[in-house]
Amino acid sequence: MQRELERALAKPIAERRWGMVIDTRKCVGCVACTVGCSLENKLPPGVVYRPMTDTEIGTYPNVTRRFIPRPCMQCDNPPCVAVCPVGATFKRPDGIVAIDYNACIGCRYCITACPYQARTFDFGADWTDNAASGRPAALALDGATGYEHLVGFEYGEKWTRAEGVIPQSPVGNARKCTFCAHRLEKGMLPMCATTCIGRATFFGDLNDPTSLVSELAASSSSTRLKEDLGTRPKVFYLL
Repeated sequence: MQRELERALAKPIAERRWGMVIDTRKCVGCVACTVGCSLENKLPPGVVYRPMTDTEIGTYPNVTRRFIPRPCMQCDNPPCVAVCPVGATFKRPDGIVAIDYNACIGCRYCITACPYQARTFDFGADWTDNAASGRPAALALDGATGYEHLVGFEYGEKWTRAEGVIPQSPVGNARKCTFCAHRLEKGMLPMCATTCIGRATFFGDLNDPTSLVSELAASSSSTRLKEDLGTRPKVFYLL
């Protein structure tokens, strides 16, 4: 996948079409991808980019469990873009649906419009809140600053997560998975793909017919969530 990523990055951005394939037959529900994503993006309480659903399937006594990681589907026809009244949610030339924190007014229309529950709202909570109730007094990595307020690179720019800080503060805005766009720009795979212990997450350029994700997405066992809605997700599942 790394070689395919480098090959895709050599092309103009408009010729790339990032996609992800998740093999539910290999996923063991360890949530390493969820944890890795939270650490990479310094996510605060209540903000989750890659939740994990745990479903029991079959009829007793012949039952099993299916784990389904659910990142943003990065739709080709994203309903969240259409409802944003200020154009803060937009689709990049490479197909990634991103958010401009400076433009977002926190109306949360996008959260309501998303049929995949892929968005959460940043209310400004910190993991260090309510320290008296047993939480650590400080997760300080930079003097007295908690890790959520350290410089982040989620969108390839430096911003500090603090209410009222301009530019690029996500407090009071909707947030979501961006396929780790900031890592892609540095030639790195998304964090969820690199932390998957079961090697169940695949990532690459869907515009490259020889890429692994293209081959897996075209397989007979491939499916997408809620295809009937016409959102055309770029996240595929192998069942």
